Amino acid sequence: MRITKTSGRTALVAGVSALALTLSACGSDDAGGAGGQDLSAPGPEVLDDLDSAVEVEFWHSMDSTNGQVLDSLIDEFNAGNPDRIKVTGSFQGDYDTTLAQHRAAIQQGDTANLIMIYDLGTQFMIDSAQTVPAQSFVDRDDYDLDPLEDALLNYFTVDSELRSFPFNNSTPLMYINRDAFEEAGLDPDQPPKDLAEIREHAEALTVRGADGQIEQYGFGAPVYGWFVEQFMARAAVPYCDNGNGREGRAGEVLFDDRKIVDMVEWWQGMIDDELAVQIGRSTDDGQAAFTSGRAAMTLQSTGSLGGFLEQSDFEVGAGYFPLIAAGDPGGSIIGGASLWINGEGHSEQEVRASWEFVQFLLTAESQSKWHAGTGYLSVNTEGYDGDEARERAEQYPQFSVAAAQLADSETNVNTAGCMMGVMAEARVAAEEGWEQALTSSTPAEQAMSEATRSVQQKIDEYNASVGD
Repeated sequence: MRITKTSGRTALVAGVSALALTLSACGSDDAGGAGGQDLSAPGPEVLDDLDSAVEVEFWHSMDSTNGQVLDSLIDEFNAGNPDRIKVTGSFQGDYDTTLAQHRAAIQQGDTANLIMIYDLGTQFMIDSAQTVPAQSFVDRDDYDLDPLEDALLNYFTVDSELRSFPFNNSTPLMYINRDAFEEAGLDPDQPPKDLAEIREHAEALTVRGADGQIEQYGFGAPVYGWFVEQFMARAAVPYCDNGNGREGRAGEVLFDDRKIVDMVEWWQGMIDDELAVQIGRSTDDGQAAFTSGRAAMTLQSTGSLGGFLEQSDFEVGAGYFPLIAAGDPGGSIIGGASLWINGEGHSEQEVRASWEFVQFLLTAESQSKWHAGTGYLSVNTEGYDGDEARERAEQYPQFSVAAAQLADSETNVNTAGCMMGVMAEARVAAEEGWEQALTSSTPAEQAMSEATRSVQQKIDEYNASVGD
C-alpha cells in the first residue's frame, strides 16, 4: 500500500494485494470477528462496579481548529465520567493515512477502540469484520435515531443495517462572490441552479482589463472526484452497479454515463470560451482562486465556508450544488467520516465505554458545539437549535444552506452513494479521466470510458479477496 499526495490533497492509492492480504488475515464474516469474537453490543451493566476508569483510545483525523473542538468535547465527556471512562483522542493524520494506519493495526492485532473512517472506507470496514455494527447498539439500547439526519443515516446503512455512526459530515455547495454578482447586475440571492445557468451568469461575471487580459473569471472549481459522485446523485444516476453496491456487491463503476460526459464537455467549453479558469485537481488552488477574486463562482465542501468567510475581502454567498440539467431530480451525497467501534480484540467494557462516548457526541448539545465550531453538519438535527448553532447561524446565515440542501435531498440508492471496496481508487480514476479530457485532445466520452476501465482490475481483485 502506498499513500500519494495529489495536488495538495491526499489520495489513497491502495495496493490491492496489500488490501487483499489484510482481508484474508481478518476474514469477512459479519457474525464474528477475525478470531470469532462475538461482535454484538454489550449492555450498560458491564460498566457496573468498575475498579478503575475504562480507557478508550480514539483515532481521528481532526487537527487545527477542528481538532481543538473535538478535544474540548472529549474533555467535557471525561469530566462528566470521572473514574468510569477516560477517552484519549489520537490524531492519526488525514483520512487516507488513518485508514492505512487502521489496516496496519488489524494485521498487528492492535486496533484502537474507536476510529473515525471516511466515507470511502465504508465497504472495507464492513469486509474486515472488526467492528460492532452500529445497528447492534441501536437495537440493544432501543436507541432513538429519529433526531439524526436521514441523509446521513442513509449513506451508512447497508443491507438495512446501520453500520457506523455519522459524525463529521459535509456536503458540497456552490459559493458565489456576492459583490461581483451585484456589480454584474445579477441577483446574489438567486445563485444559478444548473450548468446552463452557471454559463449564463459566467458570461456576465467574466471581466477583462484594458489590456484584454481576464481579471475575473465567471467560474472556477477543482477537478475533484467527489463532485462526480455529487453530479451523478443529483441526476439520479448510480455511480456503480447493483444499486450503487447496496443491492449486491458492486462489480463496475458507471461514471462514463452520458450525464457525466455532458458535464465534462460543458466544463471544457467553459474553459475554451474563457469563462472558467483552469484549476486542475488541487482543491487548495480552487479555494485560492475564489478567495482572491479570480473566480466569481466555485464549488467546494461546506467545510470550506468558514475559511472563505475569513479569507475573502468580499461578501460570500452560498447556494445548492448545481444540477447538470434543469430537469434533474436533485439529491445530495454526503462526505466526511463516521465513527466505528472496534470489537475484535477489545473487552466488553471497552466496547460499551466507546458507545457511551459516541452517544455523547451525537447529543443535540454536543452537535451544536461541533457544528458551530467546525462548520460540519449537525448530525443531530436538533443541534441546530442549540445556542452555539443559533449564534453562528445569525452571524453567518450561509451555513443554513447546507442543512437545507440535505433536508431537501431524497434518500435513495443514488443519494446513498456507491458502496465499493476500492472507492478511493475509483475517485482518483474519475479525476484522471476528467482532467485528461480538459488538458488533452481526448474526447470526454473516450476519457471517461478509459477511466472506468482502468478501475476494473482493482474492483475484480478486491472482490476476489473477499470471496465475491
